Amino acid sequence: MHSAIQKIRELRTLYEDGLLGKDEFDRRKDAVLDTAYHDERARVSSQQAEGTELGLMAGQELGPPARRYRLVRQVARGGMAEVWQALDLATEAQVGHGAEVALKILPPHRAHATHEARLLMEEAIRARRLAHQHVVRVYDWSHDPATGCAFVIMECLDGEDLDGVLARDGRMPLERALALLAPVGEALDYAWERHSLVHRDLKPANLFLGRDGTVKLLDFGIAGGALQASAPASSGTAPYRAPEAGDPQLAPDRALDVHACAVLLFRMVEGVLPFDRNRRPAARPTVLAGAALEVVQAGFAAEPSLRPPSVTDLLRRLRRATAQQAAASALAAETMARQQEAVESAPAISIPAAPPQPPPAASVPEQRREQERRTRASAEAEREARKEALRRRLREHLAQEAHERDRTRQNAQRRPSHAAPLSPVAEQMMNSRLAYAATAATPAPGPAVTEAPRAAQQGAATQAARGRLRDRFLDGSSEGPEMVVLAPGRFLMGSTEEERQAALELGARKAWVEREAPRHRVSIARPLAMARHPVTVGQWRQFVLGTRWKGGGDVSWAAPGFMQGDEHPVVGVSWQDAQLYVRWLSARTGKRYRLPSEAEWEFACRAGSATPFAFGADIRPDQANYDARFAWSGSARGVPRRGTTPVGSYPPNAWGLCDMHGNVWEWVQDVMHDSYEGAPVDGSAWEAGGDQERRVLRGGSWLYHPRYLRSAVRNGFAARLSNDKVGFRVAREVEQA
Repeated sequence: MHSAIQKIRELRTLYEDGLLGKDEFDRRKDAVLDTAYHDERARVSSQQAEGTELGLMAGQELGPPARRYRLVRQVARGGMAEVWQALDLATEAQVGHGAEVALKILPPHRAHATHEARLLMEEAIRARRLAHQHVVRVYDWSHDPATGCAFVIMECLDGEDLDGVLARDGRMPLERALALLAPVGEALDYAWERHSLVHRDLKPANLFLGRDGTVKLLDFGIAGGALQASAPASSGTAPYRAPEAGDPQLAPDRALDVHACAVLLFRMVEGVLPFDRNRRPAARPTVLAGAALEVVQAGFAAEPSLRPPSVTDLLRRLRRATAQQAAASALAAETMARQQEAVESAPAISIPAAPPQPPPAASVPEQRREQERRTRASAEAEREARKEALRRRLREHLAQEAHERDRTRQNAQRRPSHAAPLSPVAEQMMNSRLAYAATAATPAPGPAVTEAPRAAQQGAATQAARGRLRDRFLDGSSEGPEMVVLAPGRFLMGSTEEERQAALELGARKAWVEREAPRHRVSIARPLAMARHPVTVGQWRQFVLGTRWKGGGDVSWAAPGFMQGDEHPVVGVSWQDAQLYVRWLSARTGKRYRLPSEAEWEFACRAGSATPFAFGADIRPDQANYDARFAWSGSARGVPRRGTTPVGSYPPNAWGLCDMHGNVWEWVQDVMHDSYEGAPVDGSAWEAGGDQERRVLRGGSWLYHPRYLRSAVRNGFAARLSNDKVGFRVAREVEQA
């Protein structure tokens, strides 16, 4: 009963924190009390009977008259059920010997509970569909009229679960852990790709290691599908359960299994769990280190978007990290051996010839140390000389490029108007000024667009068409992104209290919505050119070919895990990579390109609106690429895209900008801050203070709930990392006439 009281206290805490509704709290509380009552009756009766807590004994027969099973021995016992090895008496009658099976038996007082009996039946039905060599086979489920027990008939395995192995051995080498989890990754890939199922309860007790070396994944009892509602917050086992597991608006996703597998792998290798119930670090890693530790920590990151896309991908990244570390260690050892060999092969240089007597034995180690010191100093001097030569050549190259640009501009300015046609650079400068002049003549952004957004979009389309520009490369080989020139203006940045409350009611985390306050007025004093679309795969390919850039992230921009073409937004690009791109683009066009500031991005996204979305108070699946299984305020739902879509596939906002909501998160220049307290009000980037390791992301992505697509939403991500949901768009300065 003490345990029941504690559970009720935990439920009340969830209810008071808003994670449980009143009806759900009452239902779970009644279930806890009923279970405690029945468990107490079963405990008292079991003290007077032989066998197990369920009153089951070896040799006992279970099942309906047409399909009987004889219990042989108890294999395992959990909180809800017992597992027994049994003989199938029907096959014994047919062929003379009974087939061995395993029975997962639910006790009578639980079998009579409709909810738990339904879960057992759903587990059997769901698991029967999973025909994979690394998933335990489930044949059927049945009921015993005599005892009232319900049970599932499964494949009988010979071996032990991982829980028993870890209890005996404590920990295991990383190589063995990876080998054991590789089949698990295959089974989870199969369950997701064939049946859209995630396991949701990965833990040592649910991994079975056969004596023949096979690995089987057990217990899909709380497995969830991509199109069904999420399980309660209590689903799964606490140390392995992801923070978002209880989000009522979040459908089951592979990120849940990635989190559990990363925690499990840490437990297998280190012998302890990585954090306590409050997610505070519980132990300092002693085996995992460097890049390998970073991969595992990314796997159980609190933010799902930071995790690898699947368990198989997590293991692949970890193998690659350990291989790189091993190669680096081998190289270091080889270098040290060569240095030692060089020292030992040159004794005549180290021994002075003047003394008539040989040096004492004690001086030989000192001579070797001196030789090693000289060798290291010489190698360091050579490295510094090479670095200085590279710096000198780079400075000369940049100076030559700057000189060429200045000479080109001077020639363009000297050419009279009646002379030969303008150069591509001068012609584009004139076009840019004409485009800005046409845009500046239009009125500044007006009040919120709420009544007739479609009409406003049509009216603004003409404005956007007059205010577009595209810079040619200085060598005439190509051109930059299509830009939309935005006139200066003022707007209210951030969200209203009502909007933040609505986001909380839909499951948004409080820390997220607090970033959107306080709402404040910002002035964009200068005209700005904003890219009409995010940078595309084709545009990024030009940069890669021109610079021989090689990304160091875990996601390939060319093959991110879903189908894409040259017109899709590029992903797998870090904030630091985006900085390299804008510098390259500036050098190729002679214009000053950069990432937009956070204020400039929201100004462009809102396009004169003050509603949660640029399209109004709601957003629909035909307006943006997001997880359309969910809605913001009752709008229509749809089918998720499960990847990016070509830029421009959805209507632009009122200023002609596409994909400001959804498709990919977009990097901006600003450092991440927890609120707008102290933020600039002139539209400039906020780069002082805050979390210097993280930069701001805006706009939401193809994988996210529409509550994350609002114009005011701010996300933060490590500037050195990349994933398959993050891209960027560029901005550039506009010359004023």
